[in-house]
Amino acid sequence: MQLSTPLAYEGDARQAADDVAALESAGLDAVWVAEAYGFDSPTIMGYLAARTERMRIGAAILNVYSRTPALIAQTAAGLDAISGGRAIIGLGASGPQVVEGWHGRPYDKPLARTREAIELTRRILRREVIDHHGVTDMPLPPEKGGRLGKPLKILTRPVRSEVPLYIASLGPANVRMTAEIADGWLPTLFIPEKAHQVWGAPLAEGKEKRDPALGPLQTVAGGLLAIGADAAAARDLARPKIALYVGGMGAPGKNFYNDVAVAYGYEREAARIQELYLSGRKKEAEAAVPDEFCELMSLCGPAGYVRERVEAFREAGVTMLNVIPVGPEPAKLIETVKGWL
Repeated sequence: MQLSTPLAYEGDARQAADDVAALESAGLDAVWVAEAYGFDSPTIMGYLAARTERMRIGAAILNVYSRTPALIAQTAAGLDAISGGRAIIGLGASGPQVVEGWHGRPYDKPLARTREAIELTRRILRREVIDHHGVTDMPLPPEKGGRLGKPLKILTRPVRSEVPLYIASLGPANVRMTAEIADGWLPTLFIPEKAHQVWGAPLAEGKEKRDPALGPLQTVAGGLLAIGADAAAARDLARPKIALYVGGMGAPGKNFYNDVAVAYGYEREAARIQELYLSGRKKEAEAAVPDEFCELMSLCGPAGYVRERVEAFREAGVTMLNVIPVGPEPAKLIETVKGWL
């Protein structure tokens, strides 16, 4: 199992990147850079490539609506070149509120778009001449307004012809596709003890169709990390994120994260969190998050307990433990956990 951390995207992005870069010597294997509707990921990933030497740099995630498959492939090739072959590209459909509200694109065909982005990125990195017609047309045909386009291949030579492509997915159909075609999976709100009951079947079904040449599916998940006699209190820091995702990431009936909470068995609580959050009562929504939800999503407590949590994530199939160190000595926490892996 490897060890990674997400980059904090609130506040000073340069300072956050410098802080993460300092964890490389403590044993950190990778960093994941989110985008949402804040700073773009590739700019910060390029800065991280210059500030680090060994750890891998991942996008978590680039959405498949605001970038064409060709641009996704160019980003993968560019980051891989500037980092010396350390890029990981996480892709996903994001959600309708961001895609339609921020990018001004209709939220249509999320699975088809993701599948096509994976296929075309791989073909482009292999320097194939692309003549493809699906959700995206390359080149654009005359009946859709094309006039001068012709099939092309990427101009430069990628450092690697295969950059790892991960998918952020939650719904059964999307997880099934992830297990079939992606190099890795980026789930959210992952509880190791409950993950199998939510995603076990679609993961198994997707893996049945998986090309053996892809190798085993990699899985990235984890949570808050705090070690010490009184570290259990740090679990409460998970409440705002859980409340935001379960309560605020979509309208009622259109929130993928709320669906996951329901599938975990928190149906009544998920409905209450969403009701409170959407009415603007965010603190009450955070208080309504079950204590068990916070505990099982994190790694906070005495050293022996945290080691048990690490093993729970490992047994659930996690291959890269993604942690958020809490406290004044993040490097020490990373070094400690790395020693257990």
